[in-house]
Formats: sequence, C-alpha cells, structure tokens
Amino acid sequence: MDSEAISSIQTRFATPADLQAIAAIYAHYVEHSVATFATTPPSDVEWRGWLDSHFGPHPAIVATLDDRVVGWGSLSNWNKRCAYRSTVEDSVYVHADLHRRGIGRMVLARLIELAGALGHRVVIGQIADHQVASERLHEAFGFRRVGLLEGVGHKFDRWIDVAIFQLTLP
Repeated sequence: MDSEAISSIQTRFATPADLQAIAAIYAHYVEHSVATFATTPPSDVEWRGWLDSHFGPHPAIVATLDDRVVGWGSLSNWNKRCAYRSTVEDSVYVHADLHRRGIGRMVLARLIELAGALGHRVVIGQIADHQVASERLHEAFGFRRVGLLEGVGHKFDRWIDVAIFQLTLP
C-alpha cells in the first residue's frame, strides 16, 4: 500500500453492513494473538449485540479503503460503575496484512477525537504483553503507562501481563 492509498483511507461510524469484515479482522487476533483475551471468535448474534451497544457515548468506527474495511476501533465502558462514566477503553484492530501503514494511528486518532467530543475525560488502553506496536502507538498520542497487571490472562498455554495506558483529555 503506497502513501497515496493511505491518504485515501477514511474513518466512519460502523454499520451492520461492516460486521462481517470487523469479525474477520478480529478473528485473526483471537486465533493468533494475545491482543484480545477472547479464545473463540464471537458469533454473528454476539457481533450484532456488540454493535448495538456501541452508539452514543461508546461508538464503533471503521477505517475503509475503497469501501473495504481495513481496520476498526471502539470506545467501551472501562468500568460499568457509574462514577467511571467519563472513562472509556479504546480498542483498535487492523487487518493482519496491513500493519505498520498508519491505519491504527488513524483509528486511534479518531477515537481520541470522539472521546473528547463526547465529553469523556480519560481514555484507557489495556495492552497485553509483547504488543510493542500497540504500546508505541498509544505513547505517540500521549498515553502514559500507569500500571501493570501481572499474569491476569491465560492464552496459548501461558500467563499474560496487561499494561495499563492512560490518556487524560484536556
């Protein structure tokens, strides 16, 4: 993908028509990565429920190139308790064949913009160990590593740490 193609990438809110592409991108991470702690891909029904829950203050977006979904992201409740309502968690996923091309950067930039516009104060990134690209991406936007949860996940026959990154919005 050349720089002209990258400049053609657009972000927009996700729609039901995007769910198949979103699911396919996510399935790769479920099956081959610790970027998600899911161990089986969600069903179509689960994906519809997920999209239904990602509206208003917790949107889901897609990155597209020539109408093809090449990445996606979302803002979710970081914690369901009411006092945390101004804190969201970001999720960013890029098609496995298109890493290191600026797509994740575009998705995260848009999520941060939306978080501010929606009145959120803090964006949290929870990043599993050995996800250096995700850590660097978050740091590039001013996220600070504020904690480490040791051995809280178990996938691929090993215990996995999760680093907590925080961005406090102006």
